[in-house]
Amino acid sequence: MSVQLGDEVPDFTAETTQGTINFHEWIGDGWAVLFSHPKDFTPVCTTELGSVASLQPEFTKRNCKIVGLSVDSVDDHTGWSKDIEEVTGHAVGYPLIGDTDLTVAKLFGMLESGASGNAGVRTAGDNATVRRLFVIGPDKKVKLTLTYPMTTGRNFHEVLRVLDSIQLTADHKVATPANWNQGEDVIIVPSVSNEEAEEKYPAGWSSPKPYLRIVSQPE
Repeated sequence: MSVQLGDEVPDFTAETTQGTINFHEWIGDGWAVLFSHPKDFTPVCTTELGSVASLQPEFTKRNCKIVGLSVDSVDDHTGWSKDIEEVTGHAVGYPLIGDTDLTVAKLFGMLESGASGNAGVRTAGDNATVRRLFVIGPDKKVKLTLTYPMTTGRNFHEVLRVLDSIQLTADHKVATPANWNQGEDVIIVPSVSNEEAEEKYPAGWSSPKPYLRIVSQPE
């Protein structure tokens, strides 16, 4: 069964390129991104992991850890990481899970529970559904899920944008409008009464409709 928005993520222990991790313990009291790819030594995945490596400092600023996953071995991950750095110019500084027995992929609904086979001989096509991304909050619950086709590389700047939005909501009870970017106006969520909003935003807000209260982004 697939992990849905709002679910607590499964806990697991796995081997990675940076040693053994216990997932919930590894997340700690911060945020995390778990993203997976179909196969090492493939073209789109190479560009994706390089992109994430280039953005790792931005995730760190947001108190967000990153971990990658595929059903390849840790040894394969280590060897492929050299190619990623050579091709993209960015070294992979985050752990990559070697899920050779498909356990984690099945826990997160990336592969059917009955899926089997030697990970070493499985093709990218066999693992087509293993191309997902989860943003996980400090409460260990899923805040965002993304699933992409094999032929389309993910936009990790969009993941950062959504992370900014989610963290604003958690801290300030605001939502973000379509195409919002950091620093732009936000929306007071409906659960906040006008009385509460007046205390929080004494300078007021614009309200083109009673249900749409627009205010400057909180600090």
